[in-house]
This record gives sequence, structure tokens and C-alpha cells, in this order.
Amino acid sequence: MTDKSPKVGFISLGCPKALVDSENILTQLRAEGYDLVADYDSADIVVVNTCGFIDDAIAESLDAIGEALNENGKVIVTGCLGAKGDIVQQQFPEVLAITGPHAQQDVMHAIHSHLPRPHDPFSDLVPKQGIKLTPQHYAYLKISEGCNHHCTFCIIPDLRGGLVSRPVTKVMQEAENLVNAGVKELLVISQDTSAYGVDVKYKNDFWRGQPIKTRMTELTTALVDFGIWIRLHYVYPYPHVDEVIPLMAEKKILPYLDIPFQHASQSVLKAMKRPANSENVLKRIEKWRDICPDITLRSTFIVGFPGETEQDFNLLVDFIDEAQLDRVGCFAYSEVEGARSNQLPDHVDEETKQDRLERFMTRQAVISADKLKQKVGTTLSVLVDGIEEDGTVIARSYADAPEIDGLVIVQPTEKANVGEFLDVTIINSDEHDLYAEISIGRH
Repeated sequence: MTDKSPKVGFISLGCPKALVDSENILTQLRAEGYDLVADYDSADIVVVNTCGFIDDAIAESLDAIGEALNENGKVIVTGCLGAKGDIVQQQFPEVLAITGPHAQQDVMHAIHSHLPRPHDPFSDLVPKQGIKLTPQHYAYLKISEGCNHHCTFCIIPDLRGGLVSRPVTKVMQEAENLVNAGVKELLVISQDTSAYGVDVKYKNDFWRGQPIKTRMTELTTALVDFGIWIRLHYVYPYPHVDEVIPLMAEKKILPYLDIPFQHASQSVLKAMKRPANSENVLKRIEKWRDICPDITLRSTFIVGFPGETEQDFNLLVDFIDEAQLDRVGCFAYSEVEGARSNQLPDHVDEETKQDRLERFMTRQAVISADKLKQKVGTTLSVLVDGIEEDGTVIARSYADAPEIDGLVIVQPTEKANVGEFLDVTIINSDEHDLYAEISIGRH
């Protein structure tokens, strides 16, 4: 790029799905010859990709828009907050344009209107894998947009629309480009990964001359051929999820499953409009562990949902005691503008919600600490994310997704490089992380 190239600053907020949207926009900007800059002063225009899911995310997005306007003045807003009525327009009428989520072409049209594209774009300067905001050694692979579920606490279908699955050919081509660029771990994401292909009735697509059904099992099986870590996120517990467990047992994909159960009380799950049989869930978990003893299970839960009684909460605590999940996130229920759960009766007071959250996490901390302690003395292959100044290695095992799970902290060594695998022996643990040393003779 030359100094005469139009310069775009970019702020990306929200979940990995939004991050992939940002990557796609950045890729097209580079393809069209725009220069990407990291400071307000150099930018001719600033794009803010927002999150609008919960109050804290909305506040963060509005703060980012306000800062960009104060520091630069020319701002385009996209993302989920842009789909929430006229919140942005009311607070910041001076923004140049506002679009909703996964609106790449709308964003580009707005940029073209206010900062015309260069006459001679250098598409050869854009790598095949596109512009990524993650480190070089891992990347998110988004396989669909939107969601067909109508959970009462969630407004994602209103913000991002119904399920739209990406063609297998495009998903596989993107995966191949990422692998060729050095990616060692693909994190498969969508709003509902296990629903992949429902909207197209699981039709066949083709990759390298072979038919592949547009379905999670077949897509995952095809991704195995790349020979890298494949991690599944946001998996709704459909029956066909059972089909990927043997792939985990055979070490073809990571034995890691991220399933947001949300609760265990049937009455609360019914109010949430979620699957409502925790007994069946426990039986499936037991079956998964019989097939793949090393499987790591991650989930998220909500406490203090409208109508949740102390008995409901105790059922949830009993569930996590029985399920012994490896990784757990929990949130106190908060109202989201537009969510149907706002209209439900018997809202739980804030003090009770926070008390239940603390009790839940205290119990889970004991479970997590016990699960990690069982790994002391074992040898694991870890992926190096970073190296500190003293040589301490910050890494992750198959059980650790980036930014949301724990770490494997390895004693200082000169044998590690970022983005490479390392064999380590676990020597200690706490409730979140493992501590390790290099495995002699295995590196």
C-alpha cells in the first residue's frame, strides 16, 4: 500500500461470529486496495462492528462508537447493535451509516460512498485465507448464519435472522486456505453448529469431486483430512451429535464438545423454550464418556431466570454435581431488550440472582479443580499461544478453547515456538489452569 491509499480503522466487538464478519469485511477492504490502520489519527474513516446482545455489550459498543466519533469523526456502524431499532441513530445521529450483522456488502457500499475505493486495487496483496484477527495458528470457521430456535431469553434470530448454512464447497475451501496459511486449529462456529444443513434439507454439495452432505457429521469428517485440530463450538444437543463422538475417540477431531445446556430444571427449561429432560442429558453424557473417556465437556448456564425457584436452582446444582462438566460458564439472568422472557412473571430479585450465581460457581470451582487435579502426572500435547519474556510458555491442550477456557503454563524453555505443538508433563493444577514442564524425550 502507498501513503495515498485510503485508510480504514476497524474496531471489532462481540462474539466469534461477529469476529468472522469483521474478518470478511477486512479481507474485502484489502482486496479493493484500502489500507488498514490501527489508530484514529491515520484513519480516513472508522468502522465499528458492534454487539447488542446484553446490556454490558451494548454499553461497550456505544462507548466504542462515541470514542471513534470523538477521535476521528467519520464512523460507520455495523453489527448486532445496528439491528436493534434506532439506538445508535438516537445517540449518535452524526454516524455516516448503520447496518445490521453479516452485512458485508452494505458496509462496503457505505465505505465506497464516503471513502471511494482506489482505482487500481492490488488483489494479489490479499492472502487467500483473508485478513484474520486471530493469531496465525488458529482461526474460527463459521459454517452458518442465524438461528431457527426461539429461546425466550435470546434475540439472536431477530438480530441475525433464521438459519442460513454456508455451502460445503465454500466452507472446505476456506478451511484449506487457512491450513495452507499455517493454521493448526480450526474452531467450528455458528449460532447452532449442529443445525448445519437443516435449511437446505442436508443436500449434497461437492468437494474435490466427492459428494458431501450439508450436515455437521459429514462436514466434520471431511475436515479431518486436513490433519489439524478441529474443535466444535455451540453444539445444540440434537440426536445426531452422538455421531461425532467416535471421531473424538479415534483422535480424529478434538474430544471437546461445547453444548449450552442453560439449566436442568424442566420448568425453567420450558420457560426458556429449551430441551427439557436433564435425565436424558445425563444418560447421553455417560454414553459419550463410555465411548470417549477423554472427552471435555463445556457448557453455559443461566441462574435467576424468571420463575426460577430455590428448588429449581437446587436441581441445577444437583445436575452439575452429577454431570461433572469440565468447563462451565454461568450468568445471572438480565433482561435483553426485545426478549420474550422480559414478559414472564415472577422475576427473581438481583440479590437472589447474585447469591445463586456465587453458590453455583463456588460448587463448580470444586468440580473443576478436582477434574484438573486428575491430570497431574499425565503427558499432553499442547499448542503454544505465547512465550513470556522469561521463557514461560503459555499454551493450550485439547481441553482448552482460546480465551474462554484455561491455560497450560509451561516452565521456561528455549524449545518452544508460538504456533507449534509441544509435549509436556503436568506437574500441578488449580481450579482453572494446568502447570507443566517439557516432556524429556518426547518433544
